Amino acid sequence: MLKGDATFIKKMNKSLILSNIIEHKLISRAELSKITGLNKATISVQVSDLLDKELIIETQQEHKSLGRRPIMLSVNREAGFALGIDLDKNSITFTISDLIGTSIQTDIIEMQVSEYDVILKILIEQITCYKFKFAHTRYGLVGITIGIHGIVNKDEMIDFVPKHGWRNKTLKKDLENEIGVNVYIENNANLCSIAEKVYKHHQSNNLLSVSLYSGIGLGFIINGVLFKGFHGYAGEIGHMIVVPNGLPCRCGNLGCWEQYASELSFITQFAENQKEIAFNLEDFQNRINEHDPVFLKEIDRFIMYLSIGLNNLINLYNPEILVVNSEILRLCPNAAEELKAHLSSSISHYSELLISEFGKRACIMGACALTIQNFLGVSELCLTLCEESFLDK
Repeated sequence: MLKGDATFIKKMNKSLILSNIIEHKLISRAELSKITGLNKATISVQVSDLLDKELIIETQQEHKSLGRRPIMLSVNREAGFALGIDLDKNSITFTISDLIGTSIQTDIIEMQVSEYDVILKILIEQITCYKFKFAHTRYGLVGITIGIHGIVNKDEMIDFVPKHGWRNKTLKKDLENEIGVNVYIENNANLCSIAEKVYKHHQSNNLLSVSLYSGIGLGFIINGVLFKGFHGYAGEIGHMIVVPNGLPCRCGNLGCWEQYASELSFITQFAENQKEIAFNLEDFQNRINEHDPVFLKEIDRFIMYLSIGLNNLINLYNPEILVVNSEILRLCPNAAEELKAHLSSSISHYSELLISEFGKRACIMGACALTIQNFLGVSELCLTLCEESFLDK
């Protein structure tokens, strides 16, 4: 036997037991043994350790039949708190969640600056406030995950953030040195795919999530694992060329997909055509309700270009679930069906295509989920949206 095998097996058993307690919310020792296939002695030892660490709690289930009431196990949701951060161009969104993924506090700081040192100071000050606020709990602030709208390598170093002009920034190290809490840096599209998997499509091990905001990002889970590529840069699908010698892109190429099918490109093009400066989602909703022919024609064009890229993704990855995250398409009642109508190739196979119900919240939901997963040390995480959760914030 290889040295360390026993420790590794104990770690795997703990992960399996904890994952099932999280998924089932309330579960007995006997049910855990049946579901996991672990013997009762192993369950007893692991549960005892988790109780000692205050990661789980016991409650006695009430029932009307005679006999002993079963002792149920559940996660101690307030043993510690996770912090998710969405670092966007003009705002930073902070969300605190408990250990079962329920959002309990969200704060948004608007900003009009891009200087790294200024934003780092804002982050340190806000995180320090949260750290102090939850210091009385068993584990306090258990970790922080920051969603970056740019390129992050496998070592969690920020390679490039086009909106801020950042290059080679060590945000993880800079924050950890100041606040003493584990920090995880991840691309926002990857976090969106994690949110879809953890909160919605629990059983899917092959899922693509395409985010269409300022650019186009792809997060993909293959065989249950987030795929990041050799250097960590996989998913920059917005720079796939769909129109040879087309519109110039900031990456240096011509005809990139995000120049035709991102929300920013849609809004920019529509504003230019209408000779107006700005639009918002309320304006778009009104135009849809009024069946504005000019607007609907632009939507059709947007969907057509979007479907070109989606067709390429489907043929490359053969996903089970394909999720498109777009606030504009969420306004269109038949957007998914219209996209499917363009995907008529006999060799393009997928099981389900849908518009994300999470919208821009997906990034921060994935950030909180990843923080919880890293803290608990579980390989699988299955969380449930509830009345107090992210969608109501």
